[in-house]
Amino acid sequence: MCGIVGYVGHRKASDVIIKGLKRLEYRGYDSAGIALMNNGLQVYKKKGKVADLEEVLEGANLNSTIGIGHTRWATHGEPNDVNAHPHYSSTKNLAIIHNGIIENYSSLKQDLENHGHEFQSETDSEVFIHFIEHIQKANDCPLEEAVRLALTKVVGAYAIVIMSADNPDLLIAARKGSPLVIGLGNKEFFLASDATPIIEYTNEVVYLNDYEIAIIDNGTMRIKNTQDVPMHPYIQTLNLELEAIEKGGYEHFMLKEIFEQPKSTGDCMRGRLNASKGHLVLGGIREYANKLISAERIIMVACGTSWHACLVAEYIFEEFCRIPVEVEYASEFRYRNPIIREGDVVVAVSQSGETADTLAAIELAKSKGAIIFGVCNVVGSSIARTSHEGAYTHAGPEIGVASTKAFTAQLTVLTMIALRVAHKKGSITERKYHELLVELENIPGKIEKALSLNDKIKYMSDLFKDARNFLYLGRGYNFPVALEGALKLKEISYIHAEGYPAAEMKHGPIALIDEEMPVVFIATRDSSYDKVVSNIQEVKARKGIVIAVVTEGDALIPKMADHVIEVPAVNEALMPMVSVIPLQLLSYHIAVMRGCNVDQPRNLAKSVTVE
Repeated sequence: MCGIVGYVGHRKASDVIIKGLKRLEYRGYDSAGIALMNNGLQVYKKKGKVADLEEVLEGANLNSTIGIGHTRWATHGEPNDVNAHPHYSSTKNLAIIHNGIIENYSSLKQDLENHGHEFQSETDSEVFIHFIEHIQKANDCPLEEAVRLALTKVVGAYAIVIMSADNPDLLIAARKGSPLVIGLGNKEFFLASDATPIIEYTNEVVYLNDYEIAIIDNGTMRIKNTQDVPMHPYIQTLNLELEAIEKGGYEHFMLKEIFEQPKSTGDCMRGRLNASKGHLVLGGIREYANKLISAERIIMVACGTSWHACLVAEYIFEEFCRIPVEVEYASEFRYRNPIIREGDVVVAVSQSGETADTLAAIELAKSKGAIIFGVCNVVGSSIARTSHEGAYTHAGPEIGVASTKAFTAQLTVLTMIALRVAHKKGSITERKYHELLVELENIPGKIEKALSLNDKIKYMSDLFKDARNFLYLGRGYNFPVALEGALKLKEISYIHAEGYPAAEMKHGPIALIDEEMPVVFIATRDSSYDKVVSNIQEVKARKGIVIAVVTEGDALIPKMADHVIEVPAVNEALMPMVSVIPLQLLSYHIAVMRGCNVDQPRNLAKSVTVE
């Protein structure tokens, strides 16, 4: 979950790296560091933000045209200056930046200590570079061979970039289980955890595959695998604009991304859906489409917000496709010896396409003969390449750590897949199919209307910014929205919040309700409406404070609720894409009023690429 940036070429490396690190701070931000060639290999690092690192660099010679940089999200060792990356080897002749976890670092460290190595930090990454140098000396071999041999012996996940004091034009990079992309310029190379630091300079990139090593030296690049077999890189063209990763006048990336949802959901449908012609096609799902249509069950694996999107999709697939769906936390699925039969369909959902647990779940399912469909946002990501088929959400970069447009984009794509399957399977009537296509095509406009409530929600947020707890309640399609609303609030405002099915309130949570407990009901008009009205009455009878998200024109709930947010009418299967918008805004404004860093909430990183 760390951010990696590297550069070698003709530019001032520190400028490229520092700018790149700032764009990657959402990946990790408890410390930052940089290594440059400055009368030898020099490492500068500091606990805190990239801005703190810039203070350390004041007065230093920054004319180097080669360097590596890192923002850290701590796994091994607390956040401090010593544990920050880059890390030196024993002789300080090598430096490494590393994203991932080396699972056998403890035994490697013990062996190295027996050979006289002394360590400064608590990190597995320092052990890694010491181990590489130890192999190089023991075998009297070139650095690239020492790296290759080391990679055959380490256990875990890694994306690494290494510099050497002996070769001021050399960078060696490798990956397994953690993303690494290399941008290609005119005799210059840019390395990063994702494309955001690169697009300013080039749109031609190579995504390293697992077990591949890139050797960049004297303006050329070679790629081989850990078995020493030369590889032929596939050069991709990035479809990403620099403006997409800037704030565009918004105070925070999160707010920008909330307001981008009319566009991002529309982009998901562009070229795929034309309701007036009854046209719905997903180009990424062709060869294995019949596997979906004939599936006896579908297993969805995801984490966090993506898991909530899968919960909504479960309702949609079961209602319209009549296929049983199981939604699994990827982190639990991979460890509980699940029953997977050859030909089972697994749908893996991830914004980044790099979520470690989801990737491991895919590998497990594939090993047992399952067909994998990936739904992710990042072109060329690991999940996209590992899946048999799938669909991109095309939502554009999401920089804010708390996912917002990812949720609605994933729902858009999953809904299109479900409707396509239902239509081909004949489990939905033509009339209902066309009705839902029209409703789906109108979702961007409905989201736009929900966003017009921003000022009202901001005012409401001021009333609740000091609350210590929240309950979020919903039924049917809106139950996962309750979970998502609670997650958003706690992850960026640090207020404890829980989401429940509204009927489950009587099975425990009702004991928490008093005059200080805000209870958010997602109470739009649907098949559960009357039941939710009864649940609201139960909360009011116990002096709870009710905030209700209702359908426009509702005349009943506003008489009971303390605060009401009206959203446009939508078919209940599609309502989560609209009803979630006020909850995103509520969490955002409360967090800002509490002085929280909404784009970089404490202890969190954007893409969870380690277990």
